Amino acid sequence: MGRIRVLSDQVANQIAAGEVVERPASVVKELLENALDAGAARIRIEVEAGGRKLIRIADDGHGMGRDDSLLAFERHATSKLRSSDDLLQIATLGFRGEALPSIASVSRLTMETRAPEDEAGTLLEIAGGKLLRVEDLGRPAGTTLTIRDLFFNTPARRKFLRSESTELQHVAALVTHYALANPTKHFELHSATHALLVAPAVTSAADRMFQIFGRETVDQMIPVAAETDFARVGIPEPPPWKRDENYEPPEPGVMRISGFVSKPELQKLNRNSIYVFVNGRLIRDRLVLHALSEAYRNVIPPTSFPVVLLFLEVPPAEVDVNVHPAKTEVRFRQQSIVHDFLRDSVRTALMAARPVMSFAMALTDSPLAAEALRIDVSPMPGAPDLPPASEGDPQAGDAAAFSLQADPFLATEQRIVFPQTEASVDEPPFLREPEQRVSGRHSCSSATPEEGEERPETLHSLSTLRAVGQLRNSFILAVNEDGLWIIDQHVAHERVLFEKILRERRTESVQRQRLLMPLLVDLQPAQMLAFAELADELDRNGFEAEPFGPRTLAVKAAPVGLEGKELEHLLDEVLADDRTGQVENAEARRTRIAASIACHAAIKINMPLDPAKIEWLLAELAKTQHPTSCPHGRPIALRYSLKEIQRAFNRI
Repeated sequence: MGRIRVLSDQVANQIAAGEVVERPASVVKELLENALDAGAARIRIEVEAGGRKLIRIADDGHGMGRDDSLLAFERHATSKLRSSDDLLQIATLGFRGEALPSIASVSRLTMETRAPEDEAGTLLEIAGGKLLRVEDLGRPAGTTLTIRDLFFNTPARRKFLRSESTELQHVAALVTHYALANPTKHFELHSATHALLVAPAVTSAADRMFQIFGRETVDQMIPVAAETDFARVGIPEPPPWKRDENYEPPEPGVMRISGFVSKPELQKLNRNSIYVFVNGRLIRDRLVLHALSEAYRNVIPPTSFPVVLLFLEVPPAEVDVNVHPAKTEVRFRQQSIVHDFLRDSVRTALMAARPVMSFAMALTDSPLAAEALRIDVSPMPGAPDLPPASEGDPQAGDAAAFSLQADPFLATEQRIVFPQTEASVDEPPFLREPEQRVSGRHSCSSATPEEGEERPETLHSLSTLRAVGQLRNSFILAVNEDGLWIIDQHVAHERVLFEKILRERRTESVQRQRLLMPLLVDLQPAQMLAFAELADELDRNGFEAEPFGPRTLAVKAAPVGLEGKELEHLLDEVLADDRTGQVENAEARRTRIAASIACHAAIKINMPLDPAKIEWLLAELAKTQHPTSCPHGRPIALRYSLKEIQRAFNRI
């Protein structure tokens, strides 16, 4: 007898279950998506023992007749595809026809279903993939699936499940996110002891978020909404020799994005609070995660991550969802277009928000400790373990022009510089950043508190600041009608310089100072190799340096404001940057070097400033596009609002 054998259907289904059914949350995901595809308006999920003992999902969708209900448990039996061409335009959440037979092969399954046009419903009972009984029953239209004793016949799989509470958290996270993605549908999630989620239908995603997480979380999120026509970027078409005489160009369609992203003060230590839906499908995609990282570049620290709830709609022909057994990854037909659209849309929303960080909140809340979504948001089933995204900077765009006056901190008598002039330069959108905190409510502008409408408080009023003095020669105290402000003078100057350096770099107008004597800097061999790679970018940023021996660098000129030890430390930092093997693109390299130059050239703490320099710094900070944080994500300004002051003195 030959060695090659055809596997039985039962074994094949159990193998498929190993790909599709990873844990109880995987079962919930597949059945929940089936209910949504069936047009259900109400979905109820019940779970016991974290899903090991029981998973029951009931919906009021269109249900199935007797013949269809039997056929649904055959491998690759589906109502959602007819031909291979349909694979190119998948518009449903499920389509493979693997979920039901795979789940039935590793559990004791009961299905009750009835189509609206049928007089009687159908009851099916299957255990370990074997059909035990089929009979008629009376029930309303819709489907109820009950899965008991998951993995009862595959003890090795059952042994690797986590604790009941952990598995329940995965289920709760999954149901919550699908409830957020489908606000017009009613969702319920019940455990054996209590209701975890009851979310009646509402009209919008904002209402759903408020319904589930409350006003506090909603107040920490920024709405995002944008769309673009694929016709503007071109849509791929088959070559002329593959077109028949009846060929018609495809409709390009529209790409839309909507949802919410967190203000910079709401930060997480991992990506587990980033949730993106593509055409209603919950996915964890590397391209999307990289675009979001790019949108938040120089807004939050590189080791922190935002909270994101976004819904991306693209024509079905533009996305391939058939690239992962659990359908958690997708492949976009025009990846760069989707990446840039997502990045720029989120970045634009962050630019427009500009919330201010409340001094009171800063005292009681740490950005990295702030909770995002109240229900535990564990990684979704089947999500890949992703490394940190490689760095890059968003592309330039159009914005209003403004001019910078000469920097008094870079023109002191201790520095030898060439004459410096500044011109008005158009500012690109990607240099506009939001703020790190959101304060309390409406600020009163008079001694007597007055009632008024609540308004979001932003940094747009920075231009009205009037300096009061310095605290320990490190923090600037200033006031305006909004309250008392405390500005970190180092990071404020760092932000001003960072945006100035990037503008000059783009317009090739970088100012450099020639040193009286070359500065010799000793480097490690790896740093010398890094210099060879970065030499051109360093030159474009105002450096003039060349090797002086096998391990020494001779620096003949440097950007204005850098000299001595600061110049040495800067080169050591730039050339020793550890990116853990990641490939750094040109834009990421540009912003990294600009951030390092700005940090080392900026004024330091414990440095007394005369009133003229303080006024200059406040004026230039108000002109920046991102007065929220320094390029490394540290906050620049805190505000103690008038209302907070009045409350502290028991005036209100």
